[in-house]
Amino acid sequence: MKYGNIVKGEFLSRPNRFIANVNIEGAPHTVHVKNTGRCKELLVTGATVYLEQSQNPLRKTKFDLVGVEKAAAGKAPIMINMDSQAPNLIAGEWLPKSRLFSDGAIYRREYTYGKSRFDFYITDGDRKAFLEVKGVTLEKDGVAYFPDAPTERGVKHLNELVKAVEEGYEAYVLFVIQMKGISAFKPNDDTHKAFGDALRHAASKGVRVFAVDCIVNHPTVVADALVEVTLL
Repeated sequence: MKYGNIVKGEFLSRPNRFIANVNIEGAPHTVHVKNTGRCKELLVTGATVYLEQSQNPLRKTKFDLVGVEKAAAGKAPIMINMDSQAPNLIAGEWLPKSRLFSDGAIYRREYTYGKSRFDFYITDGDRKAFLEVKGVTLEKDGVAYFPDAPTERGVKHLNELVKAVEEGYEAYVLFVIQMKGISAFKPNDDTHKAFGDALRHAASKGVRVFAVDCIVNHPTVVADALVEVTLL
């Protein structure tokens, strides 16, 4: 995926989960944050952030904060895309190239099943599959973790995927890791063990779990390589 006009800025503060104060070319701006998660390890004072300039003259905020450079001890900063809307777009570009399905597969977005709305419903000949996408921005020592905050909605999605498998569908969870330099993906049991337990249960019932990292070079973000998933 590719953004429009991207500019750099310096993160100053985050008054609430929707907005941030950023220094852009020496001038302070209030910008929209396209991620309502905590992101405390990313949005630290002085961090270099990446912002997409809106083309809508009626908007109250002129910029959307979509990326950040995370400091890494003794290494170059890690470029992280933190736009919570990006993973679905990235997955939509990656899936036809993933070889999970044939070239003739049909991908439908935002498909309701049971009490959940999954990101993709795929038909491929006789195959019928649901796929849920989760964006990952939390990194510790080269390992990516999800979630960064408790997500009862995520647990519900996993339980619904198990039901889909029981009813004869294929089911997938795709974790889109919005950065490079990741050696493995793990559920974040320290933050929400119920999600980790639900993910392990889902995998044991036939839900297939994948993680893919991304080349982040704003204005572009592209899914790159599969990452090892460790559920234990």
